[in-house]
Amino acid sequence: MTARVLRIAGQVAVVDDAGMPVGACAAFLDRYLVRGLSRLTVEAYAFDLALIHRWLEVEELELAQVGAAELHRFLAWERARASQPKSINRRLHTLRLYFRFAVGRPLPGGDETAGRWRRSRRDRDLGLNQVQLRNQRQLRVKEPRRVVEPLTVEQVRALLGSLRRYRDLCIAYTMLLCGLRSQEALGLRLSDVDFADRRLRVLGKGHKERVLPMPPLLTDLLRQYLALERPDPCKCNTVFVVLQGVRRGQPMTRAALRSVFRTRRKRRGLRNANPHRLRHTFGTDMARCGVRLPILQRMLGHSDLTTTMGYINISMVDVAAEFERAAKIVEARYLGGGVP
Repeated sequence: MTARVLRIAGQVAVVDDAGMPVGACAAFLDRYLVRGLSRLTVEAYAFDLALIHRWLEVEELELAQVGAAELHRFLAWERARASQPKSINRRLHTLRLYFRFAVGRPLPGGDETAGRWRRSRRDRDLGLNQVQLRNQRQLRVKEPRRVVEPLTVEQVRALLGSLRRYRDLCIAYTMLLCGLRSQEALGLRLSDVDFADRRLRVLGKGHKERVLPMPPLLTDLLRQYLALERPDPCKCNTVFVVLQGVRRGQPMTRAALRSVFRTRRKRRGLRNANPHRLRHTFGTDMARCGVRLPILQRMLGHSDLTTTMGYINISMVDVAAEFERAAKIVEARYLGGGVP
């Protein structure tokens, strides 16, 4: 039996070779659908569950038999598959949630150290004591900190110059000038575009809405795309649709967007030009222009300010420029240049 993910009528299911549901996956996924989690989040859980059940089959284990020793064997199995640390940690989290749901108790060995209960300080205003769990660390693998460099001006110009359709240019500019995620751009509806006030209404992660100003360049390109390229009548109300073939007029998919960028990435100097890199370039450009972090946090749709701070990494070009500027001041100070 090999667990796999099957898409049925816009929903996902984890099934075996015979097409039968696997374990408690269906009820687990339904639980998160009812809670209102996004389709992409539930789909990610489904792929994690399929992989977990494949590992259980390899180890000849039942889910209830998983403990501390088995968890470390799972880590070794994932390492042997050359999985990325971030992916491994996400699957560990999924395994903990699934174990508690299907077995009815916490996953043994899921924590590196046992937590201790303590009573916190009394709240001065309410006079209440809160009971908190302290010193509990979940089992994880170490994730290396990677610095993602934004695209250079030359790379952005080369990428934009290689796009031949208004649709593709509009998508690129929504990420480069407005900081949208690729799924946020693909999910834009006609009603989300306000040409009168030049605003975009964006539905982000967790179904959180935000409104962003629309630059004049993007406004003009969207008008030209809607007037010249987008099929009329169309089969949907999303802004970006398929322009040719049997799916003409249907919503553009993430695979189609990746294909657009994959073709350009084959060119010299554009190998790192992916959709998310445009969003990262937006964040870096805004920070360089002096946009305050709380404002940038809202523009990027981050729930936590620390996410925004970790998202914007200072490139080596910025480090070198700041070093040269500071070095000149220090040099003038010690050589009598008149700088205090």
